[in-house]
Amino acid sequence: MKPSILSALAVSAACSFLPPAHAQQPNAGRALAAACFTCHGTAGNSVGGVPPSLAGRASAELFQTMKDFQSGKRPATIMHQQAKGYSDAQLQSIAAYFASVKPSPAVPSAKP
Repeated sequence: MKPSILSALAVSAACSFLPPAHAQQPNAGRALAAACFTCHGTAGNSVGGVPPSLAGRASAELFQTMKDFQSGKRPATIMHQQAKGYSDAQLQSIAAYFASVKPSPAVPSAKP
């Protein structure tokens, strides 16, 4: 065999033992969603319900809402800017993360 074919076979064989990229980053959705925690609460459970909690909502619904913010179809003060910073794959990862989180009971906001 030619050296280039042997090299290609060696690389191919070595790569077959590597886990897929998504398996290497099981917390990728959570890491991306961390930017949402400031407004939507830790793990998407907001305090006082404003803005709405994201935990436990359907992944498809969350993804479509973010796409609507991106396109300007859904009005917002800041969400359209936030949504534009993510690719579709990242939005799907974020939506999947929030869909997997168990919603907690609504916590009233603290009154001074």
